[in-house]
Amino acid sequence: MPDSPTPPTAEPARSERTRVLRAGDRGRYDAATVHAILDAAPICHVGRVAADGQPIVIPMIHGRIDDTLYLHGAAGNATMRGIEDAPVSVTATIVDGLVLARSVFHHSMNYRSVVVLGRGRTVEDPDERMAALEAITERISPGRWEHCRLPNQKELRATRVTAIPLVEASAKIRTGPPHDDDADLDSDVWAGVVPWTTTAGRPEAAPDLRPGIEVPGHIDAMTPPA
Repeated sequence: MPDSPTPPTAEPARSERTRVLRAGDRGRYDAATVHAILDAAPICHVGRVAADGQPIVIPMIHGRIDDTLYLHGAAGNATMRGIEDAPVSVTATIVDGLVLARSVFHHSMNYRSVVVLGRGRTVEDPDERMAALEAITERISPGRWEHCRLPNQKELRATRVTAIPLVEASAKIRTGPPHDDDADLDSDVWAGVVPWTTTAGRPEAAPDLRPGIEVPGHIDAMTPPA
């Protein structure tokens, strides 16, 4: 299993395309913040424009190594084919709290989000492909790669891996309580934040799992105490 991702080697570009316009004070452009959100998000959403001009966005599992974001899918997957050397947008969002204000207008969420713009590159180098698949697997369950059978040649041929450089990206973060109007502060309506988290549940064994196989430590570590 590789070491944790190394410190970023380049800062994402603060371009006009990725500059946060609405609530601009919530924008973050440093690589450490962008990378941390991508590493914490369980999924991302990949957007492209199809040949007929139809915008398409689908959820995907991702992985990161240094300044590169990796996606994978079936070799014939339309989205994976469609982002090869073509414009792509990737977003990731983590919800941290439900912000409940006195007025409906000021309801919001506390969140951390990232937008990445770039062009997809199909990964052909065998070593980079395996490293990317390991990063994606480890994103799902840290420690999993070394416990499973690795992909064979048939499986590798059936899989497309795409790299997107993290050179044009931005993060947007909201924290804190609701921002009610002064005129509403004497209202009897409750206001505040409901923390929101996503946690793993207790493992459920596959129905065809051979008897006697215990839940491994790297899986048990993901779940809260019983």
